[in-house]
Amino acid sequence: MLKTIAIIQARMSSSRLPGKVLLPIGERTMLAWVVERTRRAATIDDVFVATTTDPSDDPVAEFCKAQGYRGTRGSIHDVLDRYYHTAKAARADVVVRITADCPLIDPVLVDDAVNTLIGGRTSTPRFDFVANRLPEPWGRTYPIGLDTEVFTFEALEKAWKRALLKHQREHVTAFFYDETPVEYLRPRVDNAPFSSGMTPDGMQIALLHHQPDYGHQRWTVDTPEDLELIRRIVARFPNDRFAWKDVLALVESEPQLMQINAQIKHKTHLDVDERTQ
Repeated sequence: MLKTIAIIQARMSSSRLPGKVLLPIGERTMLAWVVERTRRAATIDDVFVATTTDPSDDPVAEFCKAQGYRGTRGSIHDVLDRYYHTAKAARADVVVRITADCPLIDPVLVDDAVNTLIGGRTSTPRFDFVANRLPEPWGRTYPIGLDTEVFTFEALEKAWKRALLKHQREHVTAFFYDETPVEYLRPRVDNAPFSSGMTPDGMQIALLHHQPDYGHQRWTVDTPEDLELIRRIVARFPNDRFAWKDVLALVESEPQLMQINAQIKHKTHLDVDERTQ
């Protein structure tokens, strides 16, 4: 049986909202929201929080220890390296990448992505990489903040050995789709759940789609405005068992909520942290 793990990357030194991963949302920290919701995915065997060896991230490591979360530490600059060594130590066959700024991550969407990649718990994976979002020009149809990327350990190892560009090391998965023709991954006219193609490097990749297109919705936390929105959203629910479509119904019934962070510009996969240069 394939072993599937989720790795949540988390660090304190966010440029736009420092310390955001340990800021409170309701009665728990943002990082706890991400871990607990990810844990509910049926396809996940284990969850790891991968932070850095920088002293500024000691609070993340201490929080994970106090909560009983499995934590690892690695390079502050090379996040791809952090993922590789965590996955290798865990003897993972399949890796799910999730970032700690997605407190509304939906376990059902995690399962969708994993099942698309592996096609069954004991089968040979039919893809090397599956995502429910990609940056422009490839695009997305799921809200920002539900971001799930899944890849085989073999693909991760290939990227770790061969990725050379700074954005590929920092953003972990860019090596999988860089230079891939856009038309391979566009939604098909028959409303198929995903589109797929082979990258110039020989990887089979797929992009999940949703109709209607909700890619303009922003539910991630990267700024104070984002945090305020998410705090208001979770305050509307009695617990954390709500699904992403419950959130969608809420913001469609109260459109003023989306004005809270409407002016925020989303970063791209080519944006890198200049502080690490």
